[in-house]
Formats: sequence, structure tokens, C-alpha cells
Amino acid sequence: SERSAQLRAVPGIGPVTAATLIAFLPELGQIERRQISALVGVAPYNADSGGKRGLRRIRGGRAGVRRVLYMATWSAIRAQPAWQRRYQARRSRGKCAKGALVACMRTFLAQINAMLRDQKPWHSQPI
Repeated sequence: SERSAQLRAVPGIGPVTAATLIAFLPELGQIERRQISALVGVAPYNADSGGKRGLRRIRGGRAGVRRVLYMATWSAIRAQPAWQRRYQARRSRGKCAKGALVACMRTFLAQINAMLRDQKPWHSQPI
């Protein structure tokens, strides 16, 4: 289909990822970036209580979609210099490897969502 071809044009997204996104995330391209990242489970939630400021963590969401998005984001980081620079910038600012990857996952998902919403081709520069 048209959505599958549009998703497959994104470096890092193959047939399995495209099929998973189409099947298990039909809201992709129809809701805003914060909602889609919460739906997938890559939105940071705080653990604050009173004066205590806890760590931000991800939780909930659709685990199957999150798993394929994890691998697709690694592929994008390895294949595209812009994503590699974004990941390395987060790492150099002190984020742990998985925290930097989750931040890239959230941005990658937001960019895919915007691409499908606006019916525009993929551009490799992260938003």
C-alpha cells in the first residue's frame, strides 16, 4: 500500500517494521507527536513527590511497536550521519546509552508521524 511504501523509504525501516507500524499503530499520522510517543511508550514520565525530584522514565505503551522501533532507530543511527550526530550529542552531554537511544526513538517516531500526516517524503535531518 501507499503507507507501506512511504514507510519503507525511511532508512532504518524495513518490511517488518513497516508492517508492524501499520498493523499495531493505526493512529500513526493522525495524532500529535506527544500523543503518539505516549501511545508507543517512549514518552518520559516523572517520578516527583513533594520536594523530591525523581528520574524521568518511560513506561506503558505498546511493547511490540516499541521493540521494532528500537531496532529501526539503531539502524537509522548507524545508516544516517545526522542521527548518529544526534545520538552522540546526547551521549556527550552525559546521557546513558539507552537514555540517548530512547530520546532518538521519540524524535524518530515524531518525524515518521509528521511525514505520514503531511504526506511528504522522508528527509534525513532530525527535527
